[in-house]
Amino acid sequence: MKRRDFIKYAGLTAGAASFPFKGFGINPMPRLPFLSALAAGGNPNGRVLVLIQLTGGNDGINTFIPVDQYDHLNLHRGSILIPENQVLALSGVDNAGFHPAMPQFREMFDNGLVSVVQNVGYPNQDYSHFRSTDIWMSASDSDQYLSTGWLGRYLQSEYPDYPNGYPNPDMPDPLAIQIGALSSLALMGDPNPMGFAITDPQSFYQFISDLVEPAPNTPYGDELEFIRLITNQAQVYYDAIKNAADAGDNLSSLYPDPDINPLADQLKIVARLISGGLKTPIYIVSIDGFDTHAEQVMAGDPLNGLHAVLLSQVSEAIGAFQNDLELLGVADKVAGMTFSEFGRTIASNASMGTDHGAAAPLFVFGKNVIPGIIGGNAQIPNQLDESADIPMQHDFRSVYASALKDWFGINNPESILQYEFPILPIFTAPSSGVHNINNESASTVALFPNPVQQSATVRFELAVASQVTITILDVNGRPLRTVVNNNFFPAGQHDVTLDRGNLPAGQYFYQVRTNGGAVTKQMVVI
Repeated sequence: MKRRDFIKYAGLTAGAASFPFKGFGINPMPRLPFLSALAAGGNPNGRVLVLIQLTGGNDGINTFIPVDQYDHLNLHRGSILIPENQVLALSGVDNAGFHPAMPQFREMFDNGLVSVVQNVGYPNQDYSHFRSTDIWMSASDSDQYLSTGWLGRYLQSEYPDYPNGYPNPDMPDPLAIQIGALSSLALMGDPNPMGFAITDPQSFYQFISDLVEPAPNTPYGDELEFIRLITNQAQVYYDAIKNAADAGDNLSSLYPDPDINPLADQLKIVARLISGGLKTPIYIVSIDGFDTHAEQVMAGDPLNGLHAVLLSQVSEAIGAFQNDLELLGVADKVAGMTFSEFGRTIASNASMGTDHGAAAPLFVFGKNVIPGIIGGNAQIPNQLDESADIPMQHDFRSVYASALKDWFGINNPESILQYEFPILPIFTAPSSGVHNINNESASTVALFPNPVQQSATVRFELAVASQVTITILDVNGRPLRTVVNNNFFPAGQHDVTLDRGNLPAGQYFYQVRTNGGAVTKQMVVI
C-alpha cells in the first residue's frame, strides 16, 4: 500500500489503534471534535454513554413481548412465540413483558433503571445489514449516503484544526473506545477516518512493546517503520487506558464466565476503566448473532434456542455491569443504550426463525434515565403479508437527539443530525419537562412506568427533610389534580402512587415541589 493511501485509511493518526486487554482488542478513538466538546464544555458532569450493539437485527417482538396482541401473534408466529404464562411480568405494566431469559433486565425495570422506547426505526427501511447499519451510524436518511458519522460531522466543523495539538494536558484521555471491533462509522469525520484499528491485538502489542524485532532493510521494512511511527502517536492514549485499567477495579460478583458471555467481559472492562478514572465519555461494545433466520427457537420449545441464549447473555451482562457501577460508586454518571440495525418480521418463517424486519424496541438503562415505556405496543392485524413489519413509531434519531441534548447537554442536536427531531423523555434533564428549578432538597425525580395506563410511581429523593407537593398539570402548565399536598417527608428516597383517574389519553406534566423549588417533567397517559 502506498504511504499516501495508508495515511488516508489510517486517518492521519493511530489514535484508534487497538491493544489487547483480557483477550479483546481495544480501540481508543482519537479526539473527535464532537467528543472533545462533550468532555470540555458539553459534558461538564463527566457523563458516560455506553452503546451496546445487538448485531444482526434483533427480534423485538420476542424480546419485549406485547402480551395484549397474543391472539394475533399466535396466528403469525405460533411456532416461535413465547408462551404467555412464561413472559416476565413488569411492575405497573399489564400489556407487555420481557423474554423469560431476561430476569436481570426485568429486575432493573422494576427498580426504575430502564426506559423502553417502543418501535424504533427509520422511514423507508433498508433490509440490508450493511446499509442499515450505515444508516444508524451516520444518522442519514435511507436514500442518503454519507461517509461521515453522526458524531464526527458536528465537531469537524467546530474543530477544523484536528488532529493538531492532540492529545494535550487538558484532554489526556481518548474520548471514545470501541472494544473488540473496527472503528465505527459513527465516529468518522470528513474527508478521512479520524482513526484506524489494528484488528490483530498481537500485532499492536509488538508495536508498543520494547521487544519489537528490527524492521528489515527493505521497502517492506521502511513501510513497517512508518506504521510503527504512526502507532507510537497512540502511546499516550495507550498509557492512559493501561493506567486506568491498572487503577480500576470490578466489585460485582455477578459477572459470568467470559468464555460463555463475551459481552459481559466487554462491559466488565468498561466498568474497570471508568472506575480507574478514565474520562472517556463514549464506549461501544457489541454482541453478534441476532440474524435469526433459522433456529431462533428449538422446534417444539420456544423457550430455548439461539435467541434465548443471546437475550440471556445481554440481560446477564447488563445486570452485572449495572451492579458493578453501583458498587464502584460511578452509577450516577453512566447510561447505557442497546441498538440493532433493524427488527424482524411479524410472522415466523419455515425454519423456526424470522426474517429482516423494520422497527424494534430500544432500551436505555441507568440511574439517571426516566424509567418506563415510551410509546405503545404495535397493533398486530388479523391478516398480514408474510414479510409484514412492525411499523416505526419513533425515529432512531429522536433517541440520538435526546442523548445529545439531555445526557450530554448539547443545545442544538439538529446541527449534528441535519434535522430537528422530537426530544423523548428518556434522561433526567431540564428539557424533559416545562422547567426544573434547582433545589437542594429534591435531587432526583422520576415517574415509572411512563406512559401511564392506570397508575404509576413518582420516585423522588430528598437530600434533607422537606414538605412535598405533587401536582398533575395540563400541557399549558395549569394544575389539574393534587396527588400529595404539602406532606412532610424525611430525607431519602420515596415512592408515591399516582393514579390516572379520569384523565383522558394525552400529554401531561407532573410536578414535584419542595421548599419553594419545583421539578416538572413530561407524563404521557395512554
